[in-house]
Amino acid sequence: MQMIQQTADLSAYLAADEVIDHHEAVVRETAARLARGAADSYAYAREAFEFVRDVIPHSQDSGDPRVTWRASDVLVQGTGICYAKAHALAALLRAEDIPTALCYQKFEVVHGLVAVRFNGAWHRQDPRGNKPGVDAQFSLDGERLAFAPDPASNEMDYPVLYAAPHPAVLDALEAAPDRPYLWQHLPTAL
Repeated sequence: MQMIQQTADLSAYLAADEVIDHHEAVVRETAARLARGAADSYAYAREAFEFVRDVIPHSQDSGDPRVTWRASDVLVQGTGICYAKAHALAALLRAEDIPTALCYQKFEVVHGLVAVRFNGAWHRQDPRGNKPGVDAQFSLDGERLAFAPDPASNEMDYPVLYAAPHPAVLDALEAAPDRPYLWQHLPTAL
């Protein structure tokens, strides 16, 4: 799949905002702790990915009713759905100057991922969290995502690499008082 940057300005994929709030202390402290054990930026990216994938439970899998959407809230509350976990990973990577985009797949609902830029190319990663039947891995040598779309079922990969969350995703997260409500109002397309 040919990925398309939403903007040609690579600095947009390093920026902090209200959602990818890598200027917040909890994000900076978490990034610094993860970076201490990493030999280089590749190792750090893997550490950050595995931290978000394995340490922050996917709220649907864990039964947590809380809805998080800011990266800092995901880290403080220790929960989030795919979009929120992608926001947290993007913030941790951007905190260490690794260009990171948000990207999406369409199944019955829209699924959130990130793409990291190394060696002049974008590499999609899925920090959703593993469970039986789901084995997402950090990889720069071919995608190891949680799910593969089935075009015959009208599923697809969206090619756009966003610098900020898609408005449909952010609107759904911000409007949800809890995860059961959110589950009924997830975006079905972008």
